[in-house]
Amino acid sequence: MDLLPVEIKVNIEGDVAPAFSALRGSHAAMTTRRIWFAEDREGVGQGRVSLLDGGVIVRFRSGGGPDDLTVKLRPCPRPRLVGRFSAPFDSEPLTYRIEEDWSGNRHTPAASLVRTHPPGALTGAVLQGADPAAPIDAVQDQFLHACAPAVRLDGLVALGPILSTKADDVPLDDLSVDLEAWSVAGLEFLEASIRVKPKDEDDNDAEKFTARAERKQRKLVEAVRERGVTLSEHPENKTWRVLTALAAAEQG
Repeated sequence: MDLLPVEIKVNIEGDVAPAFSALRGSHAAMTTRRIWFAEDREGVGQGRVSLLDGGVIVRFRSGGGPDDLTVKLRPCPRPRLVGRFSAPFDSEPLTYRIEEDWSGNRHTPAASLVRTHPPGALTGAVLQGADPAAPIDAVQDQFLHACAPAVRLDGLVALGPILSTKADDVPLDDLSVDLEAWSVAGLEFLEASIRVKPKDEDDNDAEKFTARAERKQRKLVEAVRERGVTLSEHPENKTWRVLTALAAAEQG
């Protein structure tokens, strides 16, 4: 079985603005977007995030270029990925990725299918009273039916918007790092991430590739700390924390 690319993430919270500045340095290119997530309306009414707790993420992004809609399964072990979804593909306007998400000691397999849309095309789907499932296209629907057949996409509500500020390919030592800050519901987060892809030098050897990815992870942690930035020790990821806060706000 082919090796999976790895996305390695570290989270920063607290003084997000100075941390972003310290890590970004003189890197000028920044993009601002708005992000929404679809959740089960009935669950949200009870303060729960049923889709996310079931390993399903439906995310809308708008601003700074084309809109996009992502359907993601996380965790998603490889045996669940069947048919055309057993291997990555890129077929405009769709991009399908299979990778591992690494955060600290947690290594989580994930699969995501992203569809791009014209700028502003998705904003109607996240308005109050709209159906966030409406823009999910046939291939994304097929992905969910094939790989997560228990998932239901009726009765959804959009949670957000989250303000996202992003800077890509920021040089930190010999790493190329993506920075993304989220602000919503009184919460602020900053995530620094890198992607490590299998190379010929890995010889399709899982142990060799994992060791290389672990070295990159240590370098990322060191590069962030060397710039005086403190890493978050919170065990939950930012998506879960933001969505539970937004669900609680819906109740209030």
